Formats: sequence, C-alpha cells, structure tokens
Amino acid sequence: MESKYTFKDYQLEGFYDELVDSSHAPRKGAQILDRRLDSLSSEELLAIQNSAEKAFFDLGITFTVYGDEMGTEKIFPFDIIPRIIEAYEWERLEKGLKQRIHALNLFIDDVYNDQKILKDNVVPRELVENSPCFFKECIGIKPPKRVWCHITGTDLIRDKAGTFYVLEDNLRCPSGVSYVLANRQILKRTFPQVFTRSKVRTIEDYPSLLLEKLYEVAPDAIERPNVVLLTPGCFNSAYYEHVFLAQQMGIALVEGSDLVVNEGYVYMRTTKGLEKVDVIYRRIGEDFLDPHVFRKNSLLGIPGVMDIYKKGNVTLVNAPGTGVADDKAIYAYVPRMIQYYLDEEPIIPNVPTYLCSEEQDLDYVLGHMDELVIKEANGAGGYGMLVGPRSSKEMQDAFAQKIKENPRNYIAQPMIALSRCPVITGDHFEGRHVDLRPYILYGREISVMPGGLTRVALKKGSIVVNSSQGGGSKDTWVLGK
Repeated sequence: MESKYTFKDYQLEGFYDELVDSSHAPRKGAQILDRRLDSLSSEELLAIQNSAEKAFFDLGITFTVYGDEMGTEKIFPFDIIPRIIEAYEWERLEKGLKQRIHALNLFIDDVYNDQKILKDNVVPRELVENSPCFFKECIGIKPPKRVWCHITGTDLIRDKAGTFYVLEDNLRCPSGVSYVLANRQILKRTFPQVFTRSKVRTIEDYPSLLLEKLYEVAPDAIERPNVVLLTPGCFNSAYYEHVFLAQQMGIALVEGSDLVVNEGYVYMRTTKGLEKVDVIYRRIGEDFLDPHVFRKNSLLGIPGVMDIYKKGNVTLVNAPGTGVADDKAIYAYVPRMIQYYLDEEPIIPNVPTYLCSEEQDLDYVLGHMDELVIKEANGAGGYGMLVGPRSSKEMQDAFAQKIKENPRNYIAQPMIALSRCPVITGDHFEGRHVDLRPYILYGREISVMPGGLTRVALKKGSIVVNSSQGGGSKDTWVLGK
C-alpha cells in the first residue's frame, strides 16, 4: 500500500523548505531520509510517530504552562521528521556564532568596567543604563577568565531566499537543551540506519562538555571544583531540564535554601555537614539571586552570595548582569559591536530592526504597524508582541498607545517569511514554520553544539514557535563532511 506521506504533493506555498527544494525533490542531505520514508506505509509511519510520543511521555519530558485550564504540566510536542543542515551551511553558522558570542562577551565586560563603547558613542549610554537587565550592582566585576556569557542560546531564522539571520540572543538562563538531547535519543532509535548513513554529527557529549566548561571557569587554584545547579524549584517551567542536566553532569541539584554563605565561601548543606561550593550554574534570574543586593523579598536565592562572588571565591554561571545583552533594543547594535571589538563584518546578519526610542524609527513604526512585528524589548515566550499583518486596526491602535507611553520598551522588525519543515498532519505532510536555537558554551574557548533546538509552530500558518503557545520541536541533524 502506497504511503500518503510523500513529498510529491507536498505544498511549498512559496516558503523556503528545509528538506524539499523548489522542484519538490528532497534536498541532497535529505535523500537518504526520503528513501526510508518512501519505504514506509502510512500506518507504519504513524505507528513510529505514536511510539516516539509515548517515549516522551515515559521519559517525563515536560514543560509547564501556568493558567491553562487543562493543567500546567505538558508533554513536549515532538515531530519525528528531522530538520537537516548540511556541513557547508553549519560551518558558516558555527563561525558566525563564535564571532557573535565573542563580541557580546567583550561588550558585557566593557559596559560593567571601562565602558569604552559607551564613551565612543557606538552604543547609546542611555539605552544601556535604562535597560531593566543592566544592574549597577555588577559594575566593576571581573569574572574568572573574563567570561560572562558561559551558556548562550541564540535564535536563528531563515527567510524565503534561504538566508540565515539572528533573531535574538538569550544569555540569561537559556533553556531547551534537554529537549535537544531527548529528541536525539528518540530519533536515533526511530531511524537508526538513516542516522548512521547520513553521518549525523553527535551532540550526546553536551553534558560532559558543559561540565568541562564549568570546571574551566572555577576560581583559580582549585583542582577539582565542586559544581552545583541552582534551581528555583519544582514549580519552574524548566524544572525537568534542571533535573536532567544535573543528573547528566553528576552534580548536585540545589535550591537557595540548600546553600549558605559562611566565612567568605559558599557551602552546601549535606547530611555529612557543610560542603564547599566553587561553581554555581544558576537557573534563576539576577533579581532573585541575592536578597542582600537585589530583590529583598526573594526566597529563591542565597543571601550574601554576591559578596563572595566579587571576592572571587565562587563562580556564578552565567555571570550576573549578562542579561543586558538579552535586551532586544541592545540586539540592534550587535553588528556594530562586532565591528568595534573585532574589526570584522558580521558573518550572520541581524534582522533589520527599528528602535521605538529613536524618533525617526518611532514615526516609521507608528505609520506601518500593519506591516511589522512589534516586540517588547525584554519580552519572552512570544508574549507582548504584535504581528502587524495578522492584527486588526483595534489591536494596532491599542499597541500604538503602549508604544507611545514607553517607546524604549519596544522594537519593530519586518515580518520574515520563516522557513518551513514538513510535519505529520492527519494523513499527509504539511509545512510548518521553524526556527533554530543552537547552544554556545564559553570557557577557555568557545564551543558550539552542532545543531540545537528546532522549534516548530505546529499551528497551521503560525509563526510563533514557543512551546507555551502551541509550538513543538524536531531533532536537528547537522551532517558531517
């Protein structure tokens, strides 16, 4: 019986497709996968998809959505058709990501120390100092190895022409890598021969590489650093990931109440007494980190930890203050940072961005709201944004009022026709929009995971890929040479 799951009648609808070219033929890197899919009946392919979903359920791979009447704990949606990136494409992306993180790290170090880029008016001082993620409490800090952004998740998109762009940078507590590793675990079992024959690059060493980087940034003269992962607790939306990474690295998962400052160091409470801690991989925001310095009512952090950090007796990962580079208004200046610090042209371009804090840009945005995607400068999760071409006049007017009240808090970008990838829908394949979040680790050197989290907007026509708004994920295959 011929399968209905073929690319012969697959609708491209004018978008760049990650697996299928404009003639409806599988791209070179997807040919082995295509032959395997052709060999499966519709029933067999659906059975494989159902088996993969059951594996996710059995592994407890979840995320949390608050305020959902169906419950807060959700199984992460997953589609078994992988996204494939060929070796030559990845080589350029890897170089571009290393370049970008190098420049961003220099920027963060600069704005909290010498502030040369602000004095030279390359980035407006008021834009930085008015960012809610710029913490004056971090001025003068010099973290070990001068590394601030140890772990970054940079969101990439591809347009109709197949060109990659950086959509945004995530340097505070980037999440999602546990889903990448779980996706791979399941896909290797799903298409083992295709996986091997396609020469897919490995990602399974990510936990050991992460631990190695955490060791590298420990305070000096410590042979075997004691590393812990600090979680806000089981009600956090990424708690599954916190547990997973701690288990994979073989380190303790702790909450703020498990740690205590004593005689110039940080210690973990254990059944055998206090145990010194050298590196804290924090998965809580700066404002909750130390009630002596930031939010005084925080019950999630460690009282006094910032003082110990400033003395160099513990390393915090990512460094407090790193989030200033997460600000979407600051994002617009990253190409200038690359030129300023590295004297290089950006390898991966930004999406063109209008800053509503700039009078000329503001006038343009207010006059073209039906054409633009408008975002809060520090929003996340696909919330606090207006997709102009899909909005009503009433929605635009209401959003315009918000912009006028606080222009610094909004940026706007043209609506990019995101690339798509096939997903199993009913009894056939349909294209759904995707982005890509590679993970970049920074210790002595910068390393990039080959691939990352491909997020999929599972709702037909949607460009919002976030899991909290109906998005799912795919395994991302970076092919070897």
